[in-house]
Amino acid sequence: MRFNCPPSDSDPVSEMAIVDTFTRLIFGDEAEFSIREQSIIQAFRSVDANVLMDSYGEMGEYLRNLGVSEMIHLVSRIRQHLEEQALAALCDMAQGDHRDGKSARRRHGR
Repeated sequence: MRFNCPPSDSDPVSEMAIVDTFTRLIFGDEAEFSIREQSIIQAFRSVDANVLMDSYGEMGEYLRNLGVSEMIHLVSRIRQHLEEQALAALCDMAQGDHRDGKSARRRHGR
């Protein structure tokens, strides 16, 4: 039996989640963004210097003025940026675990 679980904030971000966040910005729906949506907005600011200091309303206006191909390219850049961030975080955690393992062996005389 297969279960459909709602996405959690730790799941990889889909293109649809990015588009949904863009839709909220475009239509001015600024009521409490989820952690996932906040990470998408931060990634948007990171990959496009034009919106770095913009308010949510200004970001929505910017998105409204993009062409379809520009929007598709932006979604891809944001998804790639988020994937790179997730990979870097995993590498940092793995290196931390490795360092912790070494120090634990030293404490125990191994």
